[in-house]
Amino acid sequence: MLTKHALKPLILTALQEDIATGDVTSEAIFSPTDNASAVFLVKQNGVLCGLELARWVCEEVATRCNDTTLQWEASALDGDLIRAGTVVATVHARAITLLQAERTALNFLQRLSGVASLTRIYVQTLAGTATKVADTRKTIPGWRMLDKYAVATGGGMNHRIGLFDMALIKDNHRDAAGSLTAAITKCNEALKDKPHIPIEAETRNLDDVREVLDCLAQGLRVERIMVDNFTPSQVQEAVQLVAGRTTTEASGGITLDNIRLFAEAGVDIISVGALTHSAPALDISMKFR
Repeated sequence: MLTKHALKPLILTALQEDIATGDVTSEAIFSPTDNASAVFLVKQNGVLCGLELARWVCEEVATRCNDTTLQWEASALDGDLIRAGTVVATVHARAITLLQAERTALNFLQRLSGVASLTRIYVQTLAGTATKVADTRKTIPGWRMLDKYAVATGGGMNHRIGLFDMALIKDNHRDAAGSLTAAITKCNEALKDKPHIPIEAETRNLDDVREVLDCLAQGLRVERIMVDNFTPSQVQEAVQLVAGRTTTEASGGITLDNIRLFAEAGVDIISVGALTHSAPALDISMKFR
């Protein structure tokens, strides 16, 4: 759950880089007491996300401008499927307040709505299967919680938040440890008193999958097996080998064009970095009324 308190440092950083010493255009045209009203208008079909964040930006600018006239009226909620031409919020304040808040508020709103909208497309593509689509750590630095919130708003699943809440044994870990089994063993030893931190092992081929299953048979815990850059047919073989003994995840080379094939192979989770690193912004604007 996002809170204004948690995001205030990010909002202030964004406002500082945009406004800095002042808005020379607006301050030249408007007096500090000129009032105005504006609407946030969605110009493209999609999933709304980040509306409260846009409000918090307006509130911070109002505080900066000593503007006590700010009024915010939302007419939609995050997660709503919005059609082009929909007004999602109306805001009343000093003209200078609105113009200083406009771009930063829209940057947040457009980006998060874009991530949520793309995620919804992936989720809809998997309709009728039991597979969930998940995000990755390929997020904008400093925006991790925002990007993950947008994925969840779009109906996707959040993978680990960072390096601290899951042990994910990747190729560099196993190579440095000497083997996949060695890396799994070390993680089990280090996390024996932390069962709430799951362990996931990335596999490169079916022999790796068998190696992880041998670890499970020895009593080591591995809550998830990731099959990395497998073909759909190889994923199906891996799922059959695992036979429900742990959760399966597919990653690497998966796009909207082929994700359905991977889901139909029976994998539990498909992680897609494109949800956050390649999502186009949703077209939204702020218009004076």
